[in-house]
Amino acid sequence: MILKNKSIKTFSIIAAICIGSLLVGCGKTQDPELEAYKASMTEFYDKLTEYDGSMNAIDPASETAKTQLLDILDQMNESYKVMAAAPVPDQFSGIADISVEAADYMQKADEFYHMAYDNDFDASSEMLAAQYYQRANNRVLVMLQVLHGEVPEGEGISVETQSTYEISTIDDSSTDGE
Repeated sequence: MILKNKSIKTFSIIAAICIGSLLVGCGKTQDPELEAYKASMTEFYDKLTEYDGSMNAIDPASETAKTQLLDILDQMNESYKVMAAAPVPDQFSGIADISVEAADYMQKADEFYHMAYDNDFDASSEMLAAQYYQRANNRVLVMLQVLHGEVPEGEGISVETQSTYEISTIDDSSTDGE
């Protein structure tokens, strides 16, 4: 069952990263588009932390465990859609496609988890769902790295760099005159 599947616990990693999230940042930017994006991404990562807590609180032995899990995954899927629809400021245009990919993968994960659990258990659908879920999580982690000003690393990740004078991070304190 998914509740014992390690891939669903990936949000524990995200939750740990988000606790001290640098998205809040020390510096204040003057760009309203950047501020709106910062707020929407902070809200998204806060929701992921909540979903992680809710998933971890499900009793796998409960008769309602599957329903609870699927409800959380449905909510998570909606949050991914909202995140992907948020206008990405020019400073982070490189993650616009990644956010859409993450939402697409979460949509597929949600669909396959429903196929796996709505009726008789389907191990093949669960396996596909776990793979799509992992792909969605991987994209979200790459986005978090970029938003924190880190160079993303990992299998299948390619990075095109710009001059350091052409990029900034959400928590860039240089915009407040310090």
